[in-house]
Amino acid sequence: EADSTQKGASVAITDWPVSERPRERLLANGPGALADAELLAIILRTGVRGASAVDLARELIARFGSIGALLAADARTLAPARGLGSAKLAQLQAVLELARRALREELSRANALSSPRAVRDFLRLVLSGRDREVFVVLLLDAQHRVIAVEELFSGTLTQTSVYPREVVKIALRHNAAALIFAHNHPSGVAEPSSADEMLTRTLKTALALVDIQVLDHFIVAGGATTSFAERGLL
Repeated sequence: EADSTQKGASVAITDWPVSERPRERLLANGPGALADAELLAIILRTGVRGASAVDLARELIARFGSIGALLAADARTLAPARGLGSAKLAQLQAVLELARRALREELSRANALSSPRAVRDFLRLVLSGRDREVFVVLLLDAQHRVIAVEELFSGTLTQTSVYPREVVKIALRHNAAALIFAHNHPSGVAEPSSADEMLTRTLKTALALVDIQVLDHFIVAGGATTSFAERGLL
């Protein structure tokens, strides 16, 4: 597909000086030299009439509030956005899935407690942008490496909707030595509620009976994450 941008409204990237084009800048200076919109423009490849790929990328990031929220949005949410046909939607979803898998591999090799950045990045990719609360469990071996990731419950999370016996069953099925919990707050506020704290205490008590440790519980809201362990809530 060709860039149909017309001069006068927005200059096509192909008309930019070579040294300013995102793809050429990336090859010359590395991806770290590019802004979010420029990196996204390389994935999108082309713009739409009146807007270059960079213009379109900036518009999409502004619409969703952040690059993280954009990449985490599902196809149904993305579809109405200008310039996102099925091909571009597929490209965005493929990039997000590759990022998830890369971080998942990192967590399977390293001690999760010594890789807090990777844990947070992975959880943001999994949970940011969801329009319902989702409860996720990271199951770890005795060296605290991630052996499985399970999305157990969705909806409004309470003590009664997250069943401790189901969490215990899945932990025993994977022979997990420790767990990390995470759930999102679609409201955008990453502060734990009293219900979140009560649920965490209930799960920790149930798992202690079968000698499985709870290492942390993260709340993800937009681009922010809150750790119960860091707050002293475990």
